[in-house]
Formats: sequence, C-alpha cells, structure tokens
Amino acid sequence: MTIFYEKVFKVVENIPYGKVMSYGQIARLIGFPRSARQVGWAMQHCPENLPWQRVIMSDGSVAGGFYADLRKNLLEKENVKFLPNGRVDLKIYQWDYENYANINDLL
Repeated sequence: MTIFYEKVFKVVENIPYGKVMSYGQIARLIGFPRSARQVGWAMQHCPENLPWQRVIMSDGSVAGGFYADLRKNLLEKENVKFLPNGRVDLKIYQWDYENYANINDLL
C-alpha cells in the first residue's frame, strides 16, 4: 500500500457517522488538490472495516456503480437525507473537517 492510500484511508476512517466527504475534499486535505480521481482509485481498495460509503462525489451524488444502492442505504441508516434529485445535501452533511480537533492526526 502506498503512502497516498494510507493517507486516504486515515481520513476515511475519521469521517464521523452521518457525515460525508468528497473525493476532491480528501485529496485537498492530504495535500494532493488535483488528485480526486486517485482518491477514487484508492477507494477501490478501501479496507472493508472503514466507512467507505461516506465518500461521495463533489456534487453530492453517490458513486459506486454496482454498490451505489448499498452505499445510499448505508448512508440513510446514518440518517443522511437525500435531496429529490438523489444527491446528499452537502450544506447539512458534508464534514467540516477544518474544525476537527485532531486534524493534524489526519495528515
């Protein structure tokens, strides 16, 4: 596993219950602001014990192909509500990690 993947997984591990982050948001946080796609590649290898369902597209849509419905169901179980267009309301559910007390632990 690469250092990049390790950093991605460390962030995903800390996304709080009922909150989401976008691939791009994770990329910026770990210091690779133009690497959202690479975060997506890392997520294809995400350990099963991590809350992988909490990583979504920057427009609030749920990615995942075959797993999109499962991801949506898991988020709904966390009381994440979806807009009529099927996207997560980022104004409510996007994790404001900048106010996270242990932000340096993620980097």
